[in-house]
Amino acid sequence: MAESNEIVYKALADPTRRLLLDRLFEADGLTLNELCDQISMSRQAVSKHLNLLEEANLVATRWQGREKFHYLNPIPIQEITDRWIRKFEKGNVRFLVDL
Repeated sequence: MAESNEIVYKALADPTRRLLLDRLFEADGLTLNELCDQISMSRQAVSKHLNLLEEANLVATRWQGREKFHYLNPIPIQEITDRWIRKFEKGNVRFLVDL
């Protein structure tokens, strides 16, 4: 479990990968070309970022003919939220944040 979390943290640490996840949140099921449209980066570089996101299980893919579609998988992010954020939302911490 710790090793799988490490790759998720590594994937989320990079701003380009977070941007790709944001794009998939806005419009799920995008191709590599569609993901590259608004990023000033080569297709190969974006592809490398997507591969790391796939390894972290943050992105799932599906082939349809010659097109590879990318889909956001929010489960690893939810697991991090449950493990590292939710426990601090209780009691006095929530009160201090609300101030």
